[in-house]
Formats: sequence, C-alpha cells, structure tokens
Amino acid sequence: MKKIIRVAALGGAVALALAACGSAPEENEATGGETAASVDYKACMVSDAGGFDDKSFNQAGFEGLTKAEEELGIEVATVESAADTDYTPNIDSLIAENCNLIIGVGFLLEDPIQAAAEANPDVDFALVDSAFSDADFAPVTLDNAKPILFDTSQAAYLAGYVAAAQSATGKVATFGGVDIPSVTIFMDGFADGVAKFNEDNGASVQLLGWDKEAQTGVFAGNFDSQDDGKNIGQSFIDQGADVIMPVAGPVGLGTASVAEAAGNVSIIGVDADWFETTQYGPIVLTSVMKEIGPAVFDTISEAVDGEFSFQPYVGTLANDGLGLAPFHDFDSKVSEETKAKIEELKTAIIDGEIVVESDASPK
Repeated sequence: MKKIIRVAALGGAVALALAACGSAPEENEATGGETAASVDYKACMVSDAGGFDDKSFNQAGFEGLTKAEEELGIEVATVESAADTDYTPNIDSLIAENCNLIIGVGFLLEDPIQAAAEANPDVDFALVDSAFSDADFAPVTLDNAKPILFDTSQAAYLAGYVAAAQSATGKVATFGGVDIPSVTIFMDGFADGVAKFNEDNGASVQLLGWDKEAQTGVFAGNFDSQDDGKNIGQSFIDQGADVIMPVAGPVGLGTASVAEAAGNVSIIGVDADWFETTQYGPIVLTSVMKEIGPAVFDTISEAVDGEFSFQPYVGTLANDGLGLAPFHDFDSKVSEETKAKIEELKTAIIDGEIVVESDASPK
C-alpha cells in the first residue's frame, strides 16, 4: 500500500501489533440536555487503532461527532479499529450502513479512506490529520473528500519554550508513537521552541528523543502499548529529563505513569488537555491542543447544510484551531515572565514574524 511505503520512506515501519478485529458499527443516541429536531442525515466515524477512549485525537474527534448528534439532530454511527487491517472493512461496513459522511481519524487511514472515496462518489468523506496523494505522493484532490489538518508545530513551539523554561535539570524530551508526519510535526515545533529558549536566554537546555535536522529520534513503533511508554519514559528520566512530551496516544499514558512515580517529572500532553482527560492532571505542565472536535463538528454542520467542501481545513494559532492548554496546577510555578513571553511568541507566529518550519506542515 502507498501509506506503508510512505511510512517506510519516513524511516518508521508501522507495526500495530493487535490481532482483534474492529467492532461492528454502533448506533449512538444523544444523551443529556436538549436535543435538536431529527434531521435526515447520517454522519459516521471510524477510529484508528487507539480507539475512541485514547484520551487523545480519536476521543476528540468522537466528541465532535457526539456534539453534532446532539445539536444538529442527525443520526450517527461509529466503529472502532483494533489494528490497521481493520480500516478497510470498517469503512466498508459504514458505507453499507448508508452513511452520508464518513470521517476517518488519523493519518494511517489515508489509503482506505481515499480508496473508498474514489469508489463511492455519492458518499462524502473526511480525514483527520492527512491530505490525499497518489502513488508518487503527489497531492490529489477528491470532490467528495475533505482533509482536516493542523499545523501543530506552531503550538508545539510554545510548549517547547515552556518546557525548557521549567526544566530544573536542563534536559527535556519528546518521542513519537510511529514515525509519521502527524507525529513528527509536534516534535519539530517542540525542538524549535527549546532552541528559541536557549537563544533568548543564553541557555543550553538539551532535547532528548528528537533531532530535527536529521529527522531521527525515538519511536515506540505503535500507539497502544503503555509498557513501551513506560520503558521509553524511564529511559529519558534516567538520562535526566524532567519534562517529557509523548506524541504517542495511549503509549504516552505509560510515560505519565513513570513520571508520576519519579515525583519530579512533568508531562506535556498532546491533542487534548491531558489535565482534563487523564488521571495524571497533577503532573501535566500543559498540553498542545488540536481543536479536532470543533473541526469535526463544523465539517458535519456544513455537510448537513449542503455545503460540504473538499477544501482542506487547516487549524492554526490564528484561527484558534490550535493552542496551549492552561497550566492548571503549575500556574503558580510558571513565571509571569515566561507567560508573557509565550503570549509574545504566539502573537509573532500569528503575525508571521516567526515561521515555525516543519517538513510535515500542511502545504
């Protein structure tokens, strides 16, 4: 498959080692609060192998779907994938469910979503975290398929600066689940933020786990093994890192568990606000947030109104598609000087005075 070739070319083989098949589509009923009048429209979603309770991007996408069900009065169906081999049959099952719009969550679903869109021109599709391309990786536009993208390096840049500012050991770390663009874009921005702190302060905070120039670093090889997250996190802690940003879905929860046990290590979450979505709130310094839920909701809303467009959505700091989560329990520990600097850098990125560069940024 094209995607497997691409991931290999990026230096990381996809090895999602789960054998179970994905579950059948589930009809969902809105719960809580007033619901909108019923609308004759069905929006559906398929997860990647992380599942909808991954405390990360799958969960955020699901929340956008649920909001659309409650506020737009539509019918929804979901199906969870347990391994990459589930993607195509899961999408086919949603097509058989007569879905009007099928949303795939995650870069790894590009090939099956694209194939399904090409084979089913009367069904609309959307894909979180990837555009579409041909066998030579040249961009492809499909009239019935919308990419939902995020220039995550912008917000990760701010997180890297904060991490460096808060480190007592002078060592911070990041790692990925799988070596794919939607992961490395975080790591690129984080690296640049650390470098900016060093430049501004004459410091030499060291980043473990990622070399932006060489585009090489530490990867778990999956998005689901918390044991891998524990092992990688402990390795960083043993090397002296006291702030770690795992870009690895549930793998990162394993890292958070060893950080919690260490007692002097903080975590930077990704995709959602980990203070709110995980049990590790007290050690979460901040999170690099992609507003996936609102982007999914808006995509569905436009489709329900007959205004579905294949034009990509790109979340940025400027359009509030990205951001840093509050510092929560760390608020009193982050200096006013650092807080002011983060706002200054955010404004400079929005105004174009600072351009955070990553090979993985949406083009």
